Formats: sequence, structure tokens, C-alpha cells
Amino acid sequence: MTKSRWRMSVVRACAAAGLVLCIGAAAAAQTAPAPATAAETKTTWYFYTVKWGSQDEFLDLFQKNHYPLLKAQQQAGRFASVRTWVPQYHGDGRADWTFVVELVSREGAAEGPTEQELIARMYPDQATFRKEERRRFELLVAHWDVPLNPVDLDTRKPGM
Repeated sequence: MTKSRWRMSVVRACAAAGLVLCIGAAAAAQTAPAPATAAETKTTWYFYTVKWGSQDEFLDLFQKNHYPLLKAQQQAGRFASVRTWVPQYHGDGRADWTFVVELVSREGAAEGPTEQELIARMYPDQATFRKEERRRFELLVAHWDVPLNPVDLDTRKPGM
């Protein structure tokens, strides 16, 4: 291993350890989420681990079938934002996730069409839609959702 690769591995390991500590501390400090008001939002990160060599196919299917559905829900007022990321690097311990979606939902948003109603309207060829969605999930090694609860460290009392 070259010196620069070794340094990069150490930097990534330290960053990952720091993130784990921060998340653990926040989770331990958080006893219960505050009740949401109509003006509040709720952020959830949806993590995906795609099989090696299948990232482009997964992204193609996600972009064709699921992303338009999320954007339609955003236009209907359910989501304040929809953003996606891939990690800059792979390998050297970066096997935990390969694609993430951040959905910021509007708490108390007016009811709009359900996801199933949107799917029926947006994808008239239901057989193809179901086949492609099934394939998208076949490409996954893992998938998990992480709803986030904010911790206001400016107002939080230590030990609470």
C-alpha cells in the first residue's frame, strides 16, 4: 500500500469513527422527539448498498421509476426536498452504502394523492413498472431508512 493510500485510509477511518461517535452521542442524548408542528419538517435518509458492478443499472432504474414518483410527491407538497448522493470513494471500508436519498417531508402537509394513486397515474404499463422495480431491488445487498431527530445543542441541558 502506498503512503498516500495509507493516509487516505487512516483519514477515512478517523472520519467514520468520528461520525459514529457523534451519532451515538446524539442518539444517547435524545430521549424523545419533540412533537412536530405544521411548519416543521422531518428528514429521513434512505441508504442503499448496491451489488458490485450494478450501480449504473440501479441508478437507471431508480431515475426512471422511483425518482419521478418522489418528485411528484414533492410537487404535491408532501416533501420539501428530495436529494440524492453517492460516496466519492469506494473500497477501503466504504462498503456500507453506495447510494443515499434524503427526503425532507413536510409535517402536517395537506393530503394529496397516495403513492399508489401516483404510480397508477404515472406508469400505465403496470407490468413493466413492477418488473423494473423488482429488478431494482434484486440489485441491492442492503437497504435501510434512518429518520433523523434534531438535537439543539444550543438549548440542550447536559445530562438530560
